[in-house]
Amino acid sequence: MKKLHKWNLSYSQAREVQRSLADKVQFTPLARSPRLVAGIDCAFSRDGQRILAAVVVLTLPELELVETTRAVRKVTFPYIPGLLSFREAPVCIAAVEKLTSWPDVFIIDGQGIAHPRRLGLAAHLGLFFDNPTIGCAKSRLTGDFEGPPSEKGAHTFLKAQSETIGAVVRTRSGVKPVFVSVGNKCVLDDAIRIVLACALKYRLPEPTRLAHQAVGKLKLET
Repeated sequence: MKKLHKWNLSYSQAREVQRSLADKVQFTPLARSPRLVAGIDCAFSRDGQRILAAVVVLTLPELELVETTRAVRKVTFPYIPGLLSFREAPVCIAAVEKLTSWPDVFIIDGQGIAHPRRLGLAAHLGLFFDNPTIGCAKSRLTGDFEGPPSEKGAHTFLKAQSETIGAVVRTRSGVKPVFVSVGNKCVLDDAIRIVLACALKYRLPEPTRLAHQAVGKLKLET
């Protein structure tokens, strides 16, 4: 786990950190098929004062549960569009630090480089983890696209002018697509392939779907 910067930053400092770190994202094809995949999701406590995170590790391709970790932190950064990773990343890191098995790849409910400054939560965390990381978001943050065909496995590309920043992927036939982008240490083809391999029955890939359930249970407990 790398320590890239402090978290007590002004808004302008946070934006500069994003611009600086975006240049460090590595687009390198995966050398081998991953055997362990982790999903990460966040939520806020019912009083809005704390942020919660859950990490679920599964085997690939079986998608059998290996372990689940959770963490809770006080909210220290306000809601500012484009700077959500400064609000959510610290608690995600805390949950990941509790893992006893290290995943080959992380899928994060959020954006990778499909971000105005090319550093969404998945890319930001990918640099901290120094690990292959994929962003799989339920909605678009930036960029333009045409909807993919309706059958499962179809995809189109998410573009920012002439730059491809992600893919719009149909994980279930006739169901809204998800927005997939590179976080770190993989390429878009890897990201699409792994998300589809993890999406057996539902719109969301199983690691982030289970992480969403785990963080929902944690919310009820806090």
